[in-house]
Amino acid sequence: MKDGVICINKPKGLTSRDVVNQISRIYKTKKVGHTGTLDPLATGVLIICVGKYTKLVNELTSKEKEYLATMHLGIKTDTADITGKCLATKKVTASPEQITESFAQFPREYMQTVPLYSAVKVNGKKLYEYARADEKVLLPKRKVIIRNLQLLKINSPEITFKTTVSKGTYIRSLIVDLAESFGQLATMQSLVRTKQGPISIEECFDLEEVTQETPLKTLGELFDYPRIAIDEMTKKKIINGNILNLPSTAPRVFLTFKEKIIAIYEKKEKYYRIIFKVI
Repeated sequence: MKDGVICINKPKGLTSRDVVNQISRIYKTKKVGHTGTLDPLATGVLIICVGKYTKLVNELTSKEKEYLATMHLGIKTDTADITGKCLATKKVTASPEQITESFAQFPREYMQTVPLYSAVKVNGKKLYEYARADEKVLLPKRKVIIRNLQLLKINSPEITFKTTVSKGTYIRSLIVDLAESFGQLATMQSLVRTKQGPISIEECFDLEEVTQETPLKTLGELFDYPRIAIDEMTKKKIINGNILNLPSTAPRVFLTFKEKIIAIYEKKEKYYRIIFKVI
């Protein structure tokens, strides 16, 4: 069985789970997981972990993500995207100047309301299950960070922008909040994830071209940590998951044996503890 990461340019119309299932069939393993859901409407970077690398799913999910998004003004939908049921309409009155100013002044850190159509759980039940059952539920809020927000084009009723956001940020909710900041309704028209952590869309494979021979990315292509060469005795300690005293002050390091990366260790007080190993 292969171990590593494959980066897919997710096509429109498939769920992230659909992509995972296809990769699972190609590599003939159930040890496959993705590192950040993309809605069926969305396309772009979907990082898939295979084999031992499924233990890195949470690590890769935590990386910042970059998006290219288009919002459609004057419409409110139940899903906060264009595929949903229209709940309300409103004439578009905001000027390009008002929109530009609102983008420039929008908070870079705020408590964002999780959309109703999402897999976030409240009282052990996913929010979309409440929606489908037409049951009322108090939507949770999460602190999100908007690292970059760049207005690219205003072609009313559509606005295109680029943004880099923290883990847990919903672009559908961001679009609703942006529109509200200049007095409008809006829903998501389209979304492309262009980057996640160090992985850009240019590095991704189209799903239909993936075969068992498609190369998988490994640790050195996913992270940039200092490298420390180790001996056979230390290798045995790594296999056993032992704490190590290493000659470094870096928060995280790669440990290499015969020039091959075999583990990631993280500094905890005076010693280093294992995060991930490939042996």
